[in-house]
Amino acid sequence: MGLLTFKGGIHPFEGKEMSMDKQVVELWPTGEMVYPLSQHIGAPAKPLVKKGDRVLRGQKIAEAGGFISAHIHSSCSGTVKAIETRRTSGGNMVMSIVVDNDGQFETVDFSQNLKPLDTLYTDDVREMIKEAGIVGMGGAGFPTNVKYSPKNENDIDHIIVNGAECEPYLTSDYRRMVEEPDKLIAGLTIAVNLFPKAKGIIAIEDNKPEAIRILREKIGKSDKLSVNVMKTKYPQGGERSIIYANTGRTLNSSMLPADVGCIVSNVDTIIAIYEAVCEGKPLMERIVTVTGDAIANPINLKVPIGTNCNELIKAAGGFLGDIPPKIIAGGPMMGRNMVSLDVPTVKGLSAILCLSEDVVSASETTNCIRCGKCVEVCPSRLMPAELATIGEHHDTDKFKKLDGMECVECGCCSYVCPAKRHLAQTIASTRKQILAMGKK
Repeated sequence: MGLLTFKGGIHPFEGKEMSMDKQVVELWPTGEMVYPLSQHIGAPAKPLVKKGDRVLRGQKIAEAGGFISAHIHSSCSGTVKAIETRRTSGGNMVMSIVVDNDGQFETVDFSQNLKPLDTLYTDDVREMIKEAGIVGMGGAGFPTNVKYSPKNENDIDHIIVNGAECEPYLTSDYRRMVEEPDKLIAGLTIAVNLFPKAKGIIAIEDNKPEAIRILREKIGKSDKLSVNVMKTKYPQGGERSIIYANTGRTLNSSMLPADVGCIVSNVDTIIAIYEAVCEGKPLMERIVTVTGDAIANPINLKVPIGTNCNELIKAAGGFLGDIPPKIIAGGPMMGRNMVSLDVPTVKGLSAILCLSEDVVSASETTNCIRCGKCVEVCPSRLMPAELATIGEHHDTDKFKKLDGMECVECGCCSYVCPAKRHLAQTIASTRKQILAMGKK
């Protein structure tokens, strides 16, 4: 039997060798800390503090602003300096709580959040996840307590841990699996036990043999947990791709994974569940890979959320020369170009990728040559070249008729296009226009 996978996809340059063998190093920031109130899908959080208040590490400083929202906790001790708009890695100005870090990292007593595991009901666990402010840390930022509260618990039969980390250069999830396998397994056990029929799968690409070996040894002959090995291919870690590869089930843009009996969570998210339930800790730090050919010492850092990204670059030895022309928040396929490094680390920031060459901007776009390569690699089985042309002509009805809303914005089409057309970007912007019109 072959390796688990999906139809379509690409195998870009991995770049993981730069940082995959670098053990996680803790970073203790010295500058001011900035906590944007929108670090998640849904309503912004509402401040619980005001200018002049002293806060402790682990203290809740903003509460969820609605059902789909998430609490925010301070990751340092210090004094609230301001509540004002600050720029984020995507370039947006977002209302934020600014804390003057006193460098003491005086921490609240997390033991007060703990209860004996054998006394907890499923609703207790969900409440602990909510109180910890946990969101999807693979980049989506969906509040985890909402994801783990589906309409019918009996329909959920698979909790899939996304250990694919298919995005080039990123190694933060890999280091978590290798260095903290016990936390990952315990967190997955907690998640599985929320549903009467669920089993847990840790799905890993075959380019991570050490993680596969360690986790299989730790799990042993469990009847509820297993490690599945998938073919190394992008976008293997996309929700639709990973669900199809591991269960054979398909879903479209109008469906949620729960509609096919699955819940998919990132490695960091599952470990955050463990820390919330078993250690009483809120989500206030994450692993960030700082890498690329323009970085002196590629590194995996455990970073308090709110830390200025300039401090992460400094911890990685700085740049090799001048400021590089391409700095990306995340990976090269689905990450966002950073307009500035003077922005805070947020819950969904998995990496800062610094490249000495901006290949995309330097390439010259030509006319489509009708080669069909974009169709071959599209995991959603679409016609990207046709959809991009339709998008350029703003024909939204035809775009929808050709299933343009099914695009997952993975970028495979743009990657293989010999004409260097910006297919994924054009399709994505057309989708956003249609969604915005739908909201109006």
